[in-house]
Amino acid sequence: MNALHDNWEKQREISPEELAELDPQQIYVVDIRDAAAFQRGTLPGAVNLNPLELQEGLLELPEEKLIVCLCMWGKISLGLADNLREQGYTAVSLKGGYALWLQRRLEKQAIQDAADSQRLKRIETSLRRKYKRRISSKFVQAICDYEMIQPGDKIAVCISGGKDSMLMAKLFQDLKRHNKIPFGLVFLCMDPGYNEMNRKIIEENAKLLHVPLTFFSTNIFESVFHVEESPCYLCAKMRRGYLYRKARELGCNKIALGHHFDDVIETNLMSILYAGAVRTMLPRLKSTSCPGMELIRPLYYVREADIKSWRDENDLYFIQCACKFTETCSTCHTDGTTDSKRLEVKKLIAQLAAGNPQVPSNIFHSMENINLDTVLKFKHHGKEHSFLEEWEK
Repeated sequence: MNALHDNWEKQREISPEELAELDPQQIYVVDIRDAAAFQRGTLPGAVNLNPLELQEGLLELPEEKLIVCLCMWGKISLGLADNLREQGYTAVSLKGGYALWLQRRLEKQAIQDAADSQRLKRIETSLRRKYKRRISSKFVQAICDYEMIQPGDKIAVCISGGKDSMLMAKLFQDLKRHNKIPFGLVFLCMDPGYNEMNRKIIEENAKLLHVPLTFFSTNIFESVFHVEESPCYLCAKMRRGYLYRKARELGCNKIALGHHFDDVIETNLMSILYAGAVRTMLPRLKSTSCPGMELIRPLYYVREADIKSWRDENDLYFIQCACKFTETCSTCHTDGTTDSKRLEVKKLIAQLAAGNPQVPSNIFHSMENINLDTVLKFKHHGKEHSFLEEWEK
């Protein structure tokens, strides 16, 4: 073990290839990204720790092991590794962060998959068998309940590169193979300014899952990068507009987005807490900017935990937010906090659900059980109404 410490005592970084050569028992991987990013994917055996607590020496780490610090792009983790060495640990930063490690893993996996012709079949079979009740059936149920597909539709399945949209693509492929309703599909992937690494990760996953992507490029990331107020909101709005227009250009009349059950309930609660309004993320939405176009959300009933389970069981890795903000690690605060209100609400729901498992479903069903006789004011078709209107009747 002393040899291990001697080899890395003066090194600041370790490459993914060098890390792969080490005995897993000799290393301790510390992922300092926020909890949501950690849950979307990390290195095997990594632990999610608060970087501020690490810097202040509030957490004990195994002194006999090599501490490998990990963030998204290997920038903030480099400073943390320096700090830990000052505390007496043998610590290094993962070069290129999680993004480079993921790219290397997918490249290696592509070689293995070439020799394993059955892997795709196993992934698809898991959706038809083990995850039929938790994922596939709920996908079909949402489509039926909200009448999302009609004969003759041509749907642009929008691929962001994350777990949700890639899963949605596989579900649509299976639905088209077995459904009697005639409809068309385009797997549409907008490149809003990805760097080469993120684009490569999306392409490798699409190749693995046999999802034929139709790419088109925009400069959205560059446009919103210097916007100080609500850049994420502006980015999402611009992306939606580009997707509508490109889908229409390709002859589509609908776009499908990969928002799942947890996205819906988080949006419900965020609207109440931060906007002072009762609004929900609808399963279907007519476009106001592109007449004749419609948005559908077929994963409306699917729980995020089940998507993660399917992903992990099939050893799949996907990108998360790949914008310029995360490229510079500007969302990775050194104190472990985040600017994301959605993450705050996600944590709040998880805390409440720990005491009452019905909380998530209650939040969802609250949007189906609004009693207008018990609200102060409400809007309908843009016109505001008050309970006083019925008072004298």
